[in-house]
Amino acid sequence: MKRVFALLLLPLLLLGCRAETAHSAAGFACDTVVTITAYAPQETVDATLRICSDYEKVLSKTIAGSDIDRLNRAGGAPVGVQPETAALLALAVEIGRESGGAFDVTIAPASALWDFRADEPELPDPDALSDACRRIDFRNIAIDGTVVTLENGAEIDLGGIAKGYIADCVADYLRSQGVTSACINMGGNVVTIGTKPDGSPWTVGVRDPNGTPEQSEEVLSLSDAAVVTSGTYERGFDLGGVRYHHILDPETGMPVQNGLASVTIVGTRSALCDALSTACFVLGEEKSRPVLERYGVRAIFLYADETRSEYPKP
Repeated sequence: MKRVFALLLLPLLLLGCRAETAHSAAGFACDTVVTITAYAPQETVDATLRICSDYEKVLSKTIAGSDIDRLNRAGGAPVGVQPETAALLALAVEIGRESGGAFDVTIAPASALWDFRADEPELPDPDALSDACRRIDFRNIAIDGTVVTLENGAEIDLGGIAKGYIADCVADYLRSQGVTSACINMGGNVVTIGTKPDGSPWTVGVRDPNGTPEQSEEVLSLSDAAVVTSGTYERGFDLGGVRYHHILDPETGMPVQNGLASVTIVGTRSALCDALSTACFVLGEEKSRPVLERYGVRAIFLYADETRSEYPKP
């Protein structure tokens, strides 16, 4: 984290400048491929990968010593965390409240029982899953400044919001360096800064969930926007003719089965879009509308039967 703060405090030598040559950097963070393209010096673009790595070390539940690891191991004792962690948890609690619990970062006890990459996948033990669900409730997160307490056996998994937050942090860093044209892609969490130098928008494809990874259902033209998709194709397995995917219902701990194949959210901040893509998938199209109105974002609902819907209506 100290490296992140140091980078943000660098002199803004490029402020107001617009490089005409695109440079790219690619790496791996948060269990996904990260690709950043920006009209900026190569060293500026390379610095974004270090930002991704540094934030992952704070927000990942699987990295020993991270804020989330320390919270999950604290046994209900108060834990001092980075200000960024406290702010992200506060946003997660807010979206949990606004979505009626459809988005819940205390899903960890249930998600830990699923292995979507196993060579021979199997369903979790029903009793263990039931016990896990009793510990899922975003209201068990108590935040007092930068001190966080997890109550009633709660554990946190930021998998539904951390990538979006880190993408926002990368975008904020690039803007602080005077970059006015860039595209950040963290495994489907995309943030665009400005347009391309010729004034044309960035284009982002919304994957066809019923097609190959290369097939797009729709191509979005974006400028200064964030777009995030949650879909059944991301992580999951087929067993007994049923698709079991990683988007879990906090009430049951089971993958949501409501006919949806993916939900794409378009807005201005990736962390919000990331969380809302999960919340709206869990809620379904009709129940999502009040949440979408509350945050003023656009949603694209794609269904397993190859139908689609959009809100608000174009």
